[in-house]
Amino acid sequence: MKKLLYSLALVFMFSISASSVMAADKTDKNKTELTVEQQAQLTRITNRVEEIRHMDKSHLSRAEKKELRKELREMKSQARAMGGGVYLSVGAIIIIILLLILIL
Repeated sequence: MKKLLYSLALVFMFSISASSVMAADKTDKNKTELTVEQQAQLTRITNRVEEIRHMDKSHLSRAEKKELRKELREMKSQARAMGGGVYLSVGAIIIIILLLILIL
């Protein structure tokens, strides 16, 4: 019972500290320098997003709207990949910690 209580306390502690770590990481994100090709790709993505934002979507069919959402998701993932960095969810961090506890 003590081990379970300690494990839950450890998980709770790490879940609280993960939000502060992610908040502190955002300031370093702006310091990454992009190559010329990455900047060009980022401006293309930005221009396309602005086109889609200003587009009149009321006359589009359901399938066309679905394609636009899919395209926006792909562009968002590309833009995040260019920014660099590794992002871990709280669940992934908890699983990693539990695995380390079990191994050690």
